Amino acid sequence: MTTAHWQPTAPLAMLQKRAAALAKVRHYFAEQKVLEVDVPALSSATVPDCYIDSLQTKIDIPGTGNNQPYFLHTSPEYAMKRLLCAGSGDIYFLGKVYRQGDYSPRHQPEFTLVEWYRLGYSLREMMQETSQVIQLLLGSMPTEYLTYQAAFQRYVGIENIHQACAQQCKAALMAQGVADIVGVAENDKNLWEQLLLTEVIEAQLGQQQITVLYDYPAKDSALAKVSTNNADVAERFEVFVNGMELANGYFELQDGEQYEQRFQASLAQRQQQGKLAVPIDQNLIGALNDKQQGGLPLCSGVALGFDRLLALVEQQNNIEKVMPFSITNS
Repeated sequence: MTTAHWQPTAPLAMLQKRAAALAKVRHYFAEQKVLEVDVPALSSATVPDCYIDSLQTKIDIPGTGNNQPYFLHTSPEYAMKRLLCAGSGDIYFLGKVYRQGDYSPRHQPEFTLVEWYRLGYSLREMMQETSQVIQLLLGSMPTEYLTYQAAFQRYVGIENIHQACAQQCKAALMAQGVADIVGVAENDKNLWEQLLLTEVIEAQLGQQQITVLYDYPAKDSALAKVSTNNADVAERFEVFVNGMELANGYFELQDGEQYEQRFQASLAQRQQQGKLAVPIDQNLIGALNDKQQGGLPLCSGVALGFDRLLALVEQQNNIEKVMPFSITNS
């Protein structure tokens, strides 16, 4: 008979620090008069992003049927946007989210996320507040604001990544001494660019400072608005400290038809990759298109990985060391 690994992943002293950090985040938003919302973890629809896979379960619902498919949310984003459409005002969520297949020193299938939305905030204002929230726990640090294009210029010598070709990206990757990569088509510019970003650039961001990387390519806009000043870029940012991504934020897209178009494009990508076709959140689309209610107000939003941030604060190399239990002993 094997002995169960019943002991917590993190010691009690660490869990006390975790509780204090959670309280500090909540205190900040309470002072800012941002409403905490507790949204459902289960939904009949889920995110169609081809890079995110949801955990699925079945539920028996009287009057509806047995084994109804439901998904654990990968983010509270869709439910929060429905609340914004209903007139909630500034809101935040601090709680658990779930993602299939994520397990590494920086990933757990179940983790804690801080997500918030600010009405009337520009992307710059949201970037600044995200830096402030990070510094609540990390302490005072300088913040660098760096465009996506400038990062490619600085770290891999590509002057205009938005106009660069696949061969330029591959050559830049090889010049960095990255081991030979097989299975990538010569003309797949998107993938060579992504490899440059993840394998070379990101590790160098946020050294002794907070780096806010912004003006991501329009092709990677997710649910951010495309810039009215430059059709090549989206009003999206990510935040890095010590080479670790901590946050991902947008100046939020408001148009319901564009949401539907982007969701359908993501579903097409999932099909190409042989992934499960998932249902689109029609409740979200309905909220965005409700002209009487007003739809989604002008706002910016961001999601911040709490466990990653706390691991940085406590100088731990694995987020499970700041969590009560890991997936391996839950």
